Amino acid sequence: MTGAFAEAQLYTIPNVIGLNIRASIESGQPLTFHANYKLDDGTERLDYVTQDGVIRLQRERARPDALLYSFAGNYTRSSARDEIASRFGLSHDMRRIYSRIRTDRFMDNAVSSLYGMRVTENHPWEATLCYLISQFNNIKRIRGIVRGMISRFGDTVEQDGIAFKLFPSPERISKASINELMACGTGFRAKYIKNTARAFSENPGYAGMHGTEYGELKNRLMDLDGVGDKVADCILLFGYRKHMAFPIDVWIKRVVEEVYFDGRKQKISEIHGFADRKWGSYAGYAQQYLFESGRRNRIGVRNDKGHR
Repeated sequence: MTGAFAEAQLYTIPNVIGLNIRASIESGQPLTFHANYKLDDGTERLDYVTQDGVIRLQRERARPDALLYSFAGNYTRSSARDEIASRFGLSHDMRRIYSRIRTDRFMDNAVSSLYGMRVTENHPWEATLCYLISQFNNIKRIRGIVRGMISRFGDTVEQDGIAFKLFPSPERISKASINELMACGTGFRAKYIKNTARAFSENPGYAGMHGTEYGELKNRLMDLDGVGDKVADCILLFGYRKHMAFPIDVWIKRVVEEVYFDGRKQKISEIHGFADRKWGSYAGYAQQYLFESGRRNRIGVRNDKGHR
């Protein structure tokens, strides 16, 4: 997709301060699994797909406070700008967030090294599909599966003679056979993916539950096939803007135990309680910095490789 940058009309979002694009998309968030990022002679380029079209971003070294963008599919200049602003949390009060999560030396170092990393805001279905695939998986393999599903099941749009595959809709996935889903590498997750896609397809209200209280929404999500505690919290954090959600996978459990409990094992419920007391309504932001800092510094590494 990046080949279309040079030909497309670029528009500008000015005054974008403190956004670390690369850290935001390479830290186990939904865009990690299908976005394309490139750094070329100081110019950052990023493209990603949604169910509505394709978004392309560019930021030049000479203008670090400006995002340049273009788009294809069912976007206008205004709606594409709104998508970018929402996706990268450009309205997030990062000063307040950092003041709440920089509670100790580890978190202070994590924020300093990853400064500007945002918790991205993704469509609930996109987050749901990505994290169903993530179960007992690593980032490299998740990326391959998600990209394969986009290629196989995504609608095609064209612009200036270039074809793009969009993020597949729940309707399209629900109509796929188990064998078709497994051909993308989903394995045992195929049944969960098909059943949950059907639930989203038959109940469009799932995509609009952002205003539902965290605990109630978590219970609703855990009624979906294949969605447990960790996957539900990932969907809540990255799909519904519930920044108090604290997803706990194998990796983050080890990081918390090593950093805050001298390596002593803790129950999932105890870690949830600890995170809520320590970081409150921004526990999810703290989790993202813990996760990525732990991954980069290989805290808690054993035989697995960056599970999400």
